Amino acid sequence: MKKIIMALFLVVLIAGTGWAADEAVSAPSPESGSQAVIEESGGDKSMEAPVTESVNEEPMKGTVTEPSSKEPVAETAQEPVAPTAAMEPEEPKHGFGHKLLFYIPNRLLDVFDFARLRLRVGPGIAVGARATKLVEVFVGGYASVFVGLPGPRLEPVVKLPVGIENYSGISVSVADGTSEGKRGPGYSNTEFGAGFQLALLGIDIGLDPMEILDLATGFIFIDLRGDDL
Repeated sequence: MKKIIMALFLVVLIAGTGWAADEAVSAPSPESGSQAVIEESGGDKSMEAPVTESVNEEPMKGTVTEPSSKEPVAETAQEPVAPTAAMEPEEPKHGFGHKLLFYIPNRLLDVFDFARLRLRVGPGIAVGARATKLVEVFVGGYASVFVGLPGPRLEPVVKLPVGIENYSGISVSVADGTSEGKRGPGYSNTEFGAGFQLALLGIDIGLDPMEILDLATGFIFIDLRGDDL
């Protein structure tokens, strides 16, 4: 009887041990259960770190950012440079060699500059007198040819003793209403003289003290009138 009971106890013990092993194999572990839940739900999104995109992030200090090609580039317009006196070309000044070469021609021209003696032929009626530009009067008009001393040159040119002379209008002192152009008598502001035109004949005489002084200083290479060649 004891042998039967011991045999049954061993059978029950062996069967219980096998059943426990089967339960251990078949029972899911906590880790496998959580893995199954994750697989079924497509992954535990709550565990994932949220990914955020930075908007308008400032560049780090020390980095060089390239300008966007879409941004318009400001164009700086260059302002025109106003011309200055230093930029203007200066008139060439004659050297001593040039003055020495034209010394005699310039002195001869200065001799004829201080006097005016013109005989005119042409239609017109006019009368005038002058004692410098401040005391001057002229009225009338004429168109003529002249012969004689042309009077002051006033610039570095050579005046011929014959030419055309046209002059018309009214002039009283500095109030000058005359029209002469390039064919006028070319009176200087320091000239004294008088003249008239009657029908076809006329005469004009004058003397310029400034030209006498210009002749005197010309001998020592001083050109007061600025008319030396």
